Amino acid sequence: MELIRGSAAFREATDAARDAGASIGFVPTMGALHEGHRSLLRAARAQADRVAVSIFVNPMQFDDPDDLARYPRDETADLAMCAAEGADLVWGPPVDEVSPLGVELAHPDPGPVGDLYEGAARPGHFAGVLLVVHRLFDVVGPCTAFFGEKDAQQLFLVRRMVERESDLGVTIVGCPTVREPDGLARSSRNAALSREEREQAACLFLALTEGAERARSGERDANTLVAVMAREIGGTPLARLDYAAVVDDATFEPIGTLDRRARAIVAARFPSARLIDNVVLPEPPA
Repeated sequence: MELIRGSAAFREATDAARDAGASIGFVPTMGALHEGHRSLLRAARAQADRVAVSIFVNPMQFDDPDDLARYPRDETADLAMCAAEGADLVWGPPVDEVSPLGVELAHPDPGPVGDLYEGAARPGHFAGVLLVVHRLFDVVGPCTAFFGEKDAQQLFLVRRMVERESDLGVTIVGCPTVREPDGLARSSRNAALSREEREQAACLFLALTEGAERARSGERDANTLVAVMAREIGGTPLARLDYAAVVDDATFEPIGTLDRRARAIVAARFPSARLIDNVVLPEPPA
């Protein structure tokens, strides 16, 4: 496995692989790798000839400098996981290799969806995400990129960006959320939770499960499902509900009736961390 810091050197390495006839599976990360990232690495290894990984904590997607400073970093452990899962190339750039002085980067517009949910809770977040993801794609070149479905709104916006900019040569693959035994979605932020917070954090998955069960039983009113999910999270002592919603999975816009493929999304703040989760809602019984 080769660790590369420079953007030009990383592009040379991926170009060399493609010139040799190899396909590139790309896993963009912010480090603090966990079992969810391991699943992305394994998906990339299964579907591509060479696996490339980026490890970069993107300062442009944080609206709170303290949150950026607290974000967990452990490059030694990250590299060990990448090596164990058969990564071929790891790009661990400094900020000036991602955003070099004098270079005008593309600024993809997240559009109205970028102001909803995570965008409303974290103003400017998705503009920063898309700016850096676009830059990562520019550097790595044509590839298949693997993203976790836990960050469903991010995945939607990245997919839409790639569809609009076909010259990037990138195919997006969404991979299922990896969960703890109690259903909590794996996240780098989970490590910040106290023991009591960790026990109560399962309320997000419980809320989504309750919403999904109602949908499976035939409930088609999205507002009813939202109320069920909000009640579960709101009744958890250490959780403060940020949002609960049901969205059209094709547009990520809110819907009132489950008459198409829909996704339930939730977010909650705990004293030590803010967590998000989502599930696709089941179709009504035949």
